[in-house]
This record gives sequence, structure tokens and C-alpha cells, in this order.
Amino acid sequence: WSLLVDNEYTDNPAMVNAARNTVVSYAISIMESPTEVIMAFNRDLQITMSTNEITIWDGERQTLEELYAQPNAGLIQLPIGGIDRVAMGFYFEPFDWYMLVTEQKSTFYRDVDKITVQSTATLVASIVLAVILLFIISRLLTRPLIRVVNTMKDIISYSDLSQRVPVEFQDETGELAHTFNIMVGELEKAYNNIKKYAFEAVISQKRETKIRNIFQKYVPQELIDKYLGENPESLLIGDNRVLAILFSDIRGFTTISEKLPPDEIVNSLNRYFSVMVDVILSHKGIVDKYIGDAIMAFFGAPVKHEDDAIQSVYAGIEMTERVVEFNREQEKMGKPPFHIGVGINYGIVTVGNIGTEKKMDYTVIGDMVNFASRLESLTKYFKQELLISESLARKVKDNLVCRELGRVQVKGKTEGIKIFTTKRKPTDAEREAWDIHNRAMPHYYAGEFQKAAHLFESVLRILPNDFAALKILEKSLENLKYPPEHWTGVEKMETK
Repeated sequence: WSLLVDNEYTDNPAMVNAARNTVVSYAISIMESPTEVIMAFNRDLQITMSTNEITIWDGERQTLEELYAQPNAGLIQLPIGGIDRVAMGFYFEPFDWYMLVTEQKSTFYRDVDKITVQSTATLVASIVLAVILLFIISRLLTRPLIRVVNTMKDIISYSDLSQRVPVEFQDETGELAHTFNIMVGELEKAYNNIKKYAFEAVISQKRETKIRNIFQKYVPQELIDKYLGENPESLLIGDNRVLAILFSDIRGFTTISEKLPPDEIVNSLNRYFSVMVDVILSHKGIVDKYIGDAIMAFFGAPVKHEDDAIQSVYAGIEMTERVVEFNREQEKMGKPPFHIGVGINYGIVTVGNIGTEKKMDYTVIGDMVNFASRLESLTKYFKQELLISESLARKVKDNLVCRELGRVQVKGKTEGIKIFTTKRKPTDAEREAWDIHNRAMPHYYAGEFQKAAHLFESVLRILPNDFAALKILEKSLENLKYPPEHWTGVEKMETK
């Protein structure tokens, strides 16, 4: 068109028409797709040029009118020939055309859609990959935590505190696993300690039961409860201790048993033992054992008392008193009386739980025990119901009047030992006679038989039928008549 203007051919219809054809040819040459349409229309909305045949529908004319009124509208979307298109329009003044370069919307946005699809696919793939990576990473990160949880579940399910969590990373999760392992280790120690204490408690319970079984037959229940609560093991520990040991025996029991049926013998013995045991227990004593018709008891174990010595003597005295009451009942039932002898010694013995697991007794052993038994046997020889040793007499002399009966050498011993008897409440005559008797004994031991005989005669004037004084008086008179060699005053016992 510039050429036409420069050469003044704008009024030449042939040249103008040639220019129009050139525009059409150029438009066709620049088309990039078969669906692209380059067209022009005039003010009457008549198509003046089109690269493809196209028809404008009636409903589309209003849109074209609006475009014509705004020749530089830019990139727009509009329907042309019933097809949505994307167009760029401009007004061409020389021909009074409104030029539109259009492309079907689907074709125009095909690359965009392709890019969108690709982008979407890429995004989806990225998201999937990210999720997978996130899952893997989260599993890696949470695996230590999962192992901690699983270990805790196993510990709870199986009560197995030996399990530990592997420490995989040197980070917070690793620190958590390490701390968890320390905690479980401490719990395992505590659990093992609890099991140990529980085991010890069971053992202690069994031991307590054993101790109760040992003592319940002859120790008051409240005493057992007291010392089991404080230190039960102390009841069973063997040690050397100063005790009073008591033996009692029924004299002539073999003869009695021959006169009565077995059931009556057992019945009488059980009643007798019931009385005697009550006496012993009431004086804080322990019944050690029954030896046929004999009773062995001791005072001062497992619990020591300040008055064990005097209580043992009180028990012996009361036994001789209570047997009198027992014999009254025997007489009422037409049964023979029981006459007893009681011997009590005081000294160091070994006391403790002696025996095996199958058969075990809390008992006392030692020479002092043997001598207590010998004292009981000597009651027949001295015709006394109660004999006590010199060591025991020294302990009770401030509370009881004691009478020295002699010095004896029991079988198996090389030295003589003084023996005594005592009463709870001697009469005034007995007190006087016993005092004279005790003053006579040193003269007797010293071989001063004349002085001794004179004093024993005084005793017999007070107590005419006193066996102890009469026995020593006869011996003194015999020694005056036939002076012995190497006199010591000790009587040697040939039998136990």
C-alpha cells in the first residue's frame, strides 16, 4: 500500500485490487495450521477477505461490531462460524478492513494443554516420588522410635527386661534409644533385686515357719511373735550362754507302769506333763524335751532374763508343790501317786538349733547339762525332792535359804562338787537347823569330825528325823572310830 501511495496508484482500481490479492496471498503464506483463519470484514460486517471459507452466524455479529468499535482490543476469544477461536485484531485503514488473525481455541492452546498435562504429570510424579521419599525418610527417622515401642511391648508382654534397642544414629533418636536402654537396665536391676528380695522373703517366711514349729510347742505365742518380729535368726544362732538347766523324773515309774494299763499310764503322764509344763512356762522356762517320764527344761534361752536363775529354782520348788495336788487327784481316781526328783544346775552350755533339716531341735548341750541330770539322779540318794548346784545356790542365796548336803564326785568327773537343797518357805525350826547344818559342813570337810558331829546332833535335836543330818553324823562318827586317809569329804558316785 505504501508503494501505491508513493506512485499515486491509490485511485487505480486494478492496482488496489492487486494489492488486496497480495494481502490475501501473504496471509495464506503465513498460516501455520489448517485450522488457522486470517480474515477481514468491513463496517457492514461483510467478510471481505478470508484464507478459508467461513460463515459468520447471526449471534456472532454483535461481538464483531464491538471489535470494530475497539480496533486494538488485543488477544481475545470469540466464536466465529460456531467455533471458539482465539483472535488478534487490528483495523487496516486503507481498505477500511478489520483484520482478524484467528486460530481454533483447541489448536491455539494445544501446546499449552500439552505443557499443562506434562506439568501435571511431572507434578504428580514429583508428588508421588516425594511421598515415597518422605515415607522412606520417615521410616528411617521413626524406625528407632518404632523399635523402642516394639521393645516396650515385648517387655510388657513377656516380662523380659533383658531386651535392648539398637542405637542406629548419633542424633536425638539415638540418644532416646541409649537413654531407654539405660532406663531398662536400671529397671532390670530393680526387678532382679525385687526377685531377690521376694526369694529372700519366701526363704525368710519358711525359716520363720520352721522357727515357729521349733518353738511353738514350748514357748508362749506372744514371745514367739515378739522375737520373730525383731530378729528371728537370733533365736537359732548357736552360742555359749549361761543358763539354768532343770531335769525332773518320776521315781519308780517302771513299777507304776507295771501296775496300770497302757492307756491309763498315758493319761496320767499327759496330765502330769500338763501340770509340770505350765509351771515351767510360768517361770519363763523352755521345755526342751521329754525323755520317757523325765522332763528337761532350761531358763535363759532363747530369751535371756535377769532372774533366770531364781526363776528356775522357783519352778523346781513349785513342781514339787504341784505334784502334791496332782497326787490328790490320782488318789481320787484310784491311781498311784507320782513322786518326783528335780535337779537344777547353772552354768555355761552350748545352745542353738541342733540337728538336720529333717529333724532339728532347739536344745542345750554340754557338761552343765549332764551334771543337771546327775543332780536329779542324786535326789534319790539324798532323799530330797530338789537339788541344786553350788553355782546356782550362790545366785539365789539372797532370795532363798539353801542347805548344803555334801560334796560329790559324779561318774566321769575328777573333782567333787557341792550340792544344795532349798525351800520356798522353810519353818523357823528348819531355818535354825539348816543354819547349824551349814556351819557344820566346813568342819566335816576339814576332818574335824568331833565338832561336826556335835553340830549335827544339834540339828537332829531340832529335826529328829532329818535324813541329811543323820547321814553325815553317822559318817562323822564312823570317821572318828576309823580315821580315813587323805580325807577330802568328797563322796564318789559309782553310778550315774
